[in-house]
Amino acid sequence: MSGAEDRDWQRLDKWLWCARFMKARAECSRLVADGGMRINRQPTDKPHAKLRPGDVLTLPWRGEVRVIEVLALAERRGPAEAARALYREIAAPEQAGRGEVARQQDSCEAGQTVAYRALGFSSTCDQE
Repeated sequence: MSGAEDRDWQRLDKWLWCARFMKARAECSRLVADGGMRINRQPTDKPHAKLRPGDVLTLPWRGEVRVIEVLALAERRGPAEAARALYREIAAPEQAGRGEVARQQDSCEAGQTVAYRALGFSSTCDQE
């Protein structure tokens, strides 16, 4: 390994593990190898891809797509607070417009949706 690793750049799988996206580094390697991961809009399936501060990661995560900016490289896998300091969440364009709908849905009881009311059906949310 060169001396530049962990100072100028870091392996993608190691950074994901240090940022606590998965519990095991092998799981991080599998996440990358399965595809769907992008670094600065370029697809990669290589766990050993070089990651630098300022890079933007697009990754599939629990049924949705997350876009994050790498703020720092990790010296070690630390507590959750230290892991959150390694990146910044960037709102994806398709999620930015959903804010109002999500707020309306959150204010309703479970099972009631804005679409349901848009079809002309009344809901308990309308009676407040």
